[in-house]
Amino acid sequence: MKCPKVDSEKCVGCGSCAALCPGVFAMDDDGKSKVVKCDGAPENEIQQAIDACPVQAITWEEKD
Repeated sequence: MKCPKVDSEKCVGCGSCAALCPGVFAMDDDGKSKVVKCDGAPENEIQQAIDACPVQAITWEEKD
């Protein structure tokens, strides 16, 4: 299964991923994005959030 992964070093906390796909992404207490549920939205919606990231801090990774 594919799951999005946020690189917290790259994340600038713009919130676009959480706004576009709140079932998968949320803003953490440190102001950075985090994944809250890998399958919280259809893959194409997750991809839209990934594509909207201005610093390309979100990628896909394979999970078992």
